[in-house]
Amino acid sequence: MKSSAVPPAEVDFSDPTAPASPTFGDVYHSRAGALPQARHVFVAGNGLPGRWQGRERFVVLETGFGLGNNFLATWDAWRQDPARCERLVFVSVEKHPLRRDDLARVHAASPLRELAMELVDRWPPLTAGLHTLSFEGGRVELLLGLGDARTLLRELVLQADALYLDGFAPQRNPELWDEWLLKSLARHAVLGTTAATWSISRPMRRSLAALGFEVELAPGFANKPEMTVARFAPRHVLQRPAGREPLAPGAKRAVIVGAGLAGAACALALSRQGVACTVVDALSGPAQASSGNPAGLFHGTVNPDDGPHARFNRAAALATQALLAELGLPHQHGLLRLETRLPLASMQGAPGYVEALSAEAASALAGTALAHPAWFYPGGGAVDPAAYTRAMLTASGAELRLDTRVAVLREEPDGWSLCDAAGQLIANAPLVVLAGGHAQLPLLGELGDGLVVQRGQLSHLASAPWCPAVPVAGEGYAIADGRGGGWCGATTQDGDLDAALRATDQADNLARYARLAGLAAVPETPLAGRVAWRLIAPDRLPLIGGLAAPGALAEQLRLQPRRPGLVVCTAFASRGIGWAALAGRLVAALALGSPRPLEAELLDAVDPLRFALRRARRAIAAV
Repeated sequence: MKSSAVPPAEVDFSDPTAPASPTFGDVYHSRAGALPQARHVFVAGNGLPGRWQGRERFVVLETGFGLGNNFLATWDAWRQDPARCERLVFVSVEKHPLRRDDLARVHAASPLRELAMELVDRWPPLTAGLHTLSFEGGRVELLLGLGDARTLLRELVLQADALYLDGFAPQRNPELWDEWLLKSLARHAVLGTTAATWSISRPMRRSLAALGFEVELAPGFANKPEMTVARFAPRHVLQRPAGREPLAPGAKRAVIVGAGLAGAACALALSRQGVACTVVDALSGPAQASSGNPAGLFHGTVNPDDGPHARFNRAAALATQALLAELGLPHQHGLLRLETRLPLASMQGAPGYVEALSAEAASALAGTALAHPAWFYPGGGAVDPAAYTRAMLTASGAELRLDTRVAVLREEPDGWSLCDAAGQLIANAPLVVLAGGHAQLPLLGELGDGLVVQRGQLSHLASAPWCPAVPVAGEGYAIADGRGGGWCGATTQDGDLDAALRATDQADNLARYARLAGLAAVPETPLAGRVAWRLIAPDRLPLIGGLAAPGALAEQLRLQPRRPGLVVCTAFASRGIGWAALAGRLVAALALGSPRPLEAELLDAVDPLRFALRRARRAIAAV
């Protein structure tokens, strides 16, 4: 089992004025004070707060998060500045993050204790990848990359306004200061990007100068007479890959087609970026299609190689967990997923956000005799998807236009127009997001080829012989309804559009429920439940991104020009609850050009054009 867990930092607290790292043999900050150092070297060294004033968004990129003092000092400066930018995005990478308890100990007496405790409360499990931590109602974001900076910096998709070059001393941690890493940083710089660091290493300064930075020495902090500041002013600016350009830069209005989980999440994420949203749906209320099921699961996945599916699902599950907490939405906490292929011994070394349990331990948690070991997701669980959808729509402040079916999508010089079947204009906007399910297939055109519409029937037991203490999934799933009954399901039939409840499908659901619970007999219950449809891509990942501009496909997704102002967010399969929060953030980032909440490899993994590119490559190979 390949573990995605990140080795935590070991911190020596013996000197209360300067916590140290035994691994690197260095202190985390000057004994003269962490926050004063952060304010002098990194905040003031990058010309802040002056440089972010009047800006819509300001992006800081840092090479070592450490104890988090640079983030806290920057957040505090933003808070104190009445002329601050609308949104602050702080991106930082860390190979050895602190455990939550150590982070709390570091900041127990912090002058910025209120902010520090918010950071501690939102501190993620120590798993590899990008974690988005939201503060100030979404106006301040910490995009925390856990893992090796040399890998993560190459995978980030962003443009930075300021660089914080931090980390242990170059002689102690040379990998954070060499030319290779600095070149990775420079890829994220734009004309005028500034950089600052307490180090005055000559090799570092030479590398920065060679990469196009104007480098100077400035007065240092405390006992350091000098520090380094720089400004990016290259002779030639590299062109950004066409596929990474924002799809609707500066858009202030958006129309979202679909009032289910996907559409609501997009509305929430866009509204937090200052975009006024209108959500259009053909049905009479939000969450009336597959998002209207009475209960559903959310959790990550584990696979032996920790490939794109596991990594995307992990990031999505953690985003869901954080958003549910932000919204204060009641839900069932914790989830068991039975493992029927791997023995318990092979399940060890799991990532930090999931635990491997023996069959006995899982049985004790579930309240019945389970036949297999299980993965326990403490941050997973079950929630009412309709309630979740409504909560996101309410928080977004979006205008709802219901009983309105979009039949035609037409590109205009200033955006897109949406019309009904009679050709009457419904709405127009510089940004349109297609975030519906299978009913929206006609609007997708060729993009819909290969997508499967799958029928699912779940069943309700008004009085259940077993109500799991936590939701249990495996072959089917079981969720207690809180009234002595529960939901179980769900069937899968491709291309079946029958909306009627079927006794044969209920029998299948109840048989799986009995096997999950280890019951001697299948329970009998009146026919009750719900039918809905899922839209599924061949590789079981969603479609999130822009559509191809006219012309031949490029050789790589990142090089492919896209149609301006149009984003697709669909094919959520049976994971709408778990994928929505991350998908909404990604749509907002793709549209407006803010730092992407996923690594480049995962952006490609969910790109709507991935199947067309694969077909084109196969055609070329066959010639």
